[in-house]
Amino acid sequence: MLATNGRLKIALQRSGRLTDESIGLLRACGLEFEFQKQSLYSPSRNFPLDILAIRDDDIPEYVQDGVADLGIVGQNILREKKTRVKELLPLGFGRCRLMISVPQRSTIRATRDLKRKRIGTTYPGILQRFLTEQGVNAEIIKLSGSVELAPTLDVADAICDIVSTGSTARMNGLRPLLTVLESEAVLIANRRSLQEKAKKADIERLLIRARGYLEARGKRYLMMNAPAKAVPHLKRIIPSLKSPTVVPLADSGMVAVHSVVAEDVFWDVMENLKKAGASDIIVTPIETIIR
Repeated sequence: MLATNGRLKIALQRSGRLTDESIGLLRACGLEFEFQKQSLYSPSRNFPLDILAIRDDDIPEYVQDGVADLGIVGQNILREKKTRVKELLPLGFGRCRLMISVPQRSTIRATRDLKRKRIGTTYPGILQRFLTEQGVNAEIIKLSGSVELAPTLDVADAICDIVSTGSTARMNGLRPLLTVLESEAVLIANRRSLQEKAKKADIERLLIRARGYLEARGKRYLMMNAPAKAVPHLKRIIPSLKSPTVVPLADSGMVAVHSVVAEDVFWDVMENLKKAGASDIIVTPIETIIR
């Protein structure tokens, strides 16, 4: 049976904004599998792990109850459910904000103006904790969908909902008021699974791969030739992970310099290296960085 086959289970969102990147992460970790949205699970062919495809709202409970050993879920869902699981790793995708928004013509301008107002949301737990921390007494209207329509239908005076780009809110005549929570996808684990020797070992193996992939994402490996006397200047230019690698070349007075550069500063660094005397500059993508 699936539940007792001794393999790790990881729960992913069956279909939604985290699905593709969650699958991409596992494949970047070297796992081979066929993901079928209509199927409950997809076994990995080269790692002792089965992938469960379920609703994202159910992932925290599945992991807490041990149905799955691991899960990938948004922090917004995790904070709302308040389940007893272990957060292992932020994954850097699925970023969004849980925001309170109000109609464009609303007189609500600050947190204190929400006092005794109606706020519609699908995240009543997170919202209630936030309002309590702010000392604001407001009425929370729990909704199951189409939250952005609540003010138009006079169901609520404000809403608290997930915002990625803000376009949906603007289309419905809303303006952002304040951020309640910054969220991204995280890898979570069942606490008991982390205590079982065999499962813990496989979880650690998977974590090493995931961390290596995430560390390498957005970085490039840089190789160049340069006069040895230019190395001190080059080291000041290169925002390296640590100190760049410097290797003497056959030509007297010349060295090869190797380093890692982030994509967001790559072109500026390249231009400055060229001005400092670097030549034969080669740039390659990086798949993994293991520290």
